Amino acid sequence: MAPPVENFVMTLVQWLRLGVEITGAAAIAIGSVISLYRFIRALLSRQETDFNAIRLTLARYLALALEFQLGADILSTAVAPNWQEIGKLGAIAVIRTGLNYFLSKEMEEEKKASASEAEVQAKAAQNTQ
Repeated sequence: MAPPVENFVMTLVQWLRLGVEITGAAAIAIGSVISLYRFIRALLSRQETDFNAIRLTLARYLALALEFQLGADILSTAVAPNWQEIGKLGAIAVIRTGLNYFLSKEMEEEKKASASEAEVQAKAAQNTQ
């Protein structure tokens, strides 16, 4: 049987992990709602719309949520009872880190593409004046 202090710390870490996971889920929900709203508004406006901005908005929230979920995984390893559990958590952490890395790379590429497109449009507007 574990000492009372150890039980208290394990319980505290589990509650903290749950709070961090809920925060990550909330980030996904908020990002989805905002992106869906912007998407529907763009569709209803019937104008040519750059959907990359909407994708980048959703991607930022997803990246934030992945960071929170990774934090929850790290907290779980602090109280993991055996090596099998630690191995599972490690594998999940590697997958989430990889997802976050590639999502961040895609966001950077989209920002660069949007910036260069805006630059071309600005130059074209100057040439027509």
